[in-house]
Amino acid sequence: MNVKKLEQLYEGKAKKVFATDNPEYYIVDYKDDATAFNGLKKGTITGKGVINNKMSNIMFALLEKHGVKTHFVEQLSDRETLVKAVKIVPLEIIVRNVAAGSFSKRYGVEEGRELKNPTLEFSLKNDELNDPLINDYHILALGIVNEKELAEIKTLAFKVNDVMREFFAGLGVKLIDFKIEAGKLPDGTIVLADEISPDTCRFWDAKTNEKLDKDRFRRDLGGVEEAYQEIFSRINAK
Repeated sequence: MNVKKLEQLYEGKAKKVFATDNPEYYIVDYKDDATAFNGLKKGTITGKGVINNKMSNIMFALLEKHGVKTHFVEQLSDRETLVKAVKIVPLEIIVRNVAAGSFSKRYGVEEGRELKNPTLEFSLKNDELNDPLINDYHILALGIVNEKELAEIKTLAFKVNDVMREFFAGLGVKLIDFKIEAGKLPDGTIVLADEISPDTCRFWDAKTNEKLDKDRFRRDLGGVEEAYQEIFSRINAK
């Protein structure tokens, strides 16, 4: 699709978003910047932007094939992708299959414990408030979305989990948990937005439980670039 890149609309921790000469589309540019603990830890993961861009697009295409609507349109370059212009719902949508990270700390559950069923959490997207947990009642009371939209978001989240768990199991990878975001198209349709990458998912090798995601950066485990390359190479070889 022929579009012209215009002014920058937004810069987040991992991406920049640009307007185009077609108001229905944005261009997303993925960065190598890495942050953790709500921006308290900062660094660079060389090549991360390229991997996250390409991997997100592969995953969006896979999910589209399984009936999940996304903002993805087409990849423009190693770091840039054309997406539908959406209004992001200010919620972090977190699905967990195995206890890890903040879930383990919050509830005193050992990391690696398989949960009896996938669980869904919402956090309010607000850096100043440290993205607090928020429940259905809060979401509806604050008018973030209505009941129908909230139900659609929940259905979308569990559908994404079902598709991705099966896909990554075939690569010898456990999908521990992930964070996604939803966006609204101008007509109100809810779609999957943001990204799907080692920045937003926890991936463990199915045999060794080796971490293949941003936890290697968060916890100073070393081998960060290699972990990103490993998960991407498995996807690319599929």
